[in-house]
Amino acid sequence: MSWLFGSSKPQGQSHPSFCPDRNKPTAPPHPCCVCKTEKTARDDCMLFSKTDDPTQECKSMIDQYKACMAGYGFKV
Repeated sequence: MSWLFGSSKPQGQSHPSFCPDRNKPTAPPHPCCVCKTEKTARDDCMLFSKTDDPTQECKSMIDQYKACMAGYGFKV
């Protein structure tokens, strides 16, 4: 009677996660799944900057984000 209640999936099946499991060392990380704190700090600085050139004001946060991404093998 699962069709009556709108569920066509068997019990216990969930949606697959976009980010790979952290316990699997063989899967390379996705860029969206790493350096989240640095990315948030950089984005907040750029969005809420009151200067004419937020790139100069947020340069240290941008550099921290680039260094973090480089640590995972990404070139930003």
